[in-house]
Amino acid sequence: MNAHWARRAVPDKPVIPAEPLDAERTGASFSSTRLQATATRFRASLTGLSPETIALIFAIGLVLGVFPVYGVPTVLCAAVAVAFRLNLPAIQLVNQVCSPLQLALAVPLGRAGERILRFGLNPGHSPVLKPGMTLWSVAGAARNAVVGWCALCVPLGLVFYVILTFVLHRRRGGKT
Repeated sequence: MNAHWARRAVPDKPVIPAEPLDAERTGASFSSTRLQATATRFRASLTGLSPETIALIFAIGLVLGVFPVYGVPTVLCAAVAVAFRLNLPAIQLVNQVCSPLQLALAVPLGRAGERILRFGLNPGHSPVLKPGMTLWSVAGAARNAVVGWCALCVPLGLVFYVILTFVLHRRRGGKT
């Protein structure tokens, strides 16, 4: 190996940036910088879309993002984005932002579905269990949560879509 190339590979002085990065200058953390970059990309992906399309992306991403079966919202959002020709990255971002809400709503949606289907146990009533039967099953809980999601989240998503469309039209100065 040529000695000339070996000497050039190791700098004599450490490389120091001439001016600090924006995060260092403002005191912002790395996560807030990433959040700002994501928000900028998200805003850019929505540029040029109609208020109805933007409202549809948010409403579908939110409603499908809280679907109570883990992993299913991502597939559902992708399928809906392809079917309705929506912006796939934007709807998936809304879906991913809603994932903590999905976990928070799992039990309340399960209880709502349980009330609708009346599969819950009556207080004070002790059922007679046969061998191999359990009071609670994962499949039953998922079924109840999906029923609660259909009964609550889908109608609220439609209302959210109408309200958001109205607000976006007003903000852009368009006619409603």
